[in-house]
Amino acid sequence: MLLETYESKGLLTVTLVNGQTSDAGVYAYRGDLVLKEGALREGSDHDRKPPEALFIHSALIIENDTIKFINGLLPTLDLLPVFVEKYKADIASDATALIYVENISKALVVELEGVKYGLLPYKQGLVWNEILEELYIEKSELKGQSAEDKVAIAYAAAKTYKIKAELVTYAEAETFTFVVVKEASVGAI
Repeated sequence: MLLETYESKGLLTVTLVNGQTSDAGVYAYRGDLVLKEGALREGSDHDRKPPEALFIHSALIIENDTIKFINGLLPTLDLLPVFVEKYKADIASDATALIYVENISKALVVELEGVKYGLLPYKQGLVWNEILEELYIEKSELKGQSAEDKVAIAYAAAKTYKIKAELVTYAEAETFTFVVVKEASVGAI
């Protein structure tokens, strides 16, 4: 099973949901997905330092050992090709991908390795709440559902969602990036 393989390789971290939906053979995952592993600790062949890059707050649907739904947050656009390169063998050609990117100024669609990635600007907030709002999913639709089925509901809504964005090349998408400046605060307010 794909998620078990990822877990054994240390690619899943901060896992919130990892299990089968009510549909047989369909699995849901929510958590952080490793994009760049940390370096091996000195003298070890398996113990690694913390990851260098993560696909934050990701939500995935896995069906027939392929990724069918991709959602989450990339801190920078340049991590999209890293994600695609690392996981392309597992991404279905008809996958639905809606990804928040912290350093883009407008919604875009980019095609990489035959899959179209809907890219949405991200300001702040919980990614899961943001995607539910973007897909017009009411909390009442999720009430009484398992955590895994909630991800499946988001996937079903995403399949019919029409992103208001133009298809651009990755190089064109890079022209819509900016430097994210984060406010630093220290101590109690």
